[in-house]
Amino acid sequence: MEEENITTMTEFLILGFYEFPELQIPISFLFLLIYLTILMGNLTIIIMTCLDPRLQTPMYFFLCNLSFLDISYTSVTLPKLLDVSLRNSHHISAIGCFTQMYYFLFSVCVEFLLLTMMAYDRFVAICHPLRYSVIMNLRLCVLMAIGSWIYGIVEPVTHTVLVSHLSYCGSREINHFFCDISALLKLSCTNTSTIDHMTSVLAVLVVLPCFLLTMTSYIYIISSILRIRSSEGRRKAFSTCSSHLTVVTLFYVSLTCLYAKPTSMQSLDLNKLIALLYNVLIPLLNPIIYSLKNRDLKEAIRKVVKRTQFPSTQKKIFLVSKG
Repeated sequence: MEEENITTMTEFLILGFYEFPELQIPISFLFLLIYLTILMGNLTIIIMTCLDPRLQTPMYFFLCNLSFLDISYTSVTLPKLLDVSLRNSHHISAIGCFTQMYYFLFSVCVEFLLLTMMAYDRFVAICHPLRYSVIMNLRLCVLMAIGSWIYGIVEPVTHTVLVSHLSYCGSREINHFFCDISALLKLSCTNTSTIDHMTSVLAVLVVLPCFLLTMTSYIYIISSILRIRSSEGRRKAFSTCSSHLTVVTLFYVSLTCLYAKPTSMQSLDLNKLIALLYNVLIPLLNPIIYSLKNRDLKEAIRKVVKRTQFPSTQKKIFLVSKG
């Protein structure tokens, strides 16, 4: 290709769901409702965990990290989608685009590690309940969480730098609802095999061990649950980990479908639909799944609601008892 046709982009156009021009307003309100639900649900988990001492356990500590992560990366992708749909504002600067891509990759890396830690936490709780408080102590939990966030910050830097230095052949239209790395690689006229190889190495060194550790934890968990004699005991034990297993399954299926194939074999239209599963459905389901299947969290929410609904009644009871 001639040198003059190769350009360094200063601006991109995010197409969003341009295939449905007549549905842009309904799509906007749908995603606005989903975004507000994600914020409210995940903030509820974080607030309840901070307010209720019974929820200040390793499981909820990691769940708080996961909720904060869900809020973070949906706040990076969904507001721009709303801007595209409502105001028809497709333009995004190259710096803004690469920054958005970085935060998305960052969130993916952190979530892989957080889900693995949550699986290990459930393994210790069910398979070694008497040693749970000793093994999953506060120091270990904090170190594991800090390590996850530091790794998430550092790992995407190389991918982001390489993608930002690619050359693009005229077209600046990103067929996606955010600056996804697969969509950017499709626009490039530079050989992207180096980035494909790096992604494969990352999958082997990080994703595969996380997957194996998670699956191994659940094999031991299910084996321990099946050895419980009472059906009620089995039901309670399985309910503590089934929600997490649901989230793990959705996460790995969506990410595998998105990035397991080389860039040349990927379909951007299909990637865009699958990305909705990770960007929208999983953050939306996380608080619903964890709150509906957890009695302690529901009880904490119920107490806070009662406290806000009847503050004067509680004050009178307190004054009478004091008198």
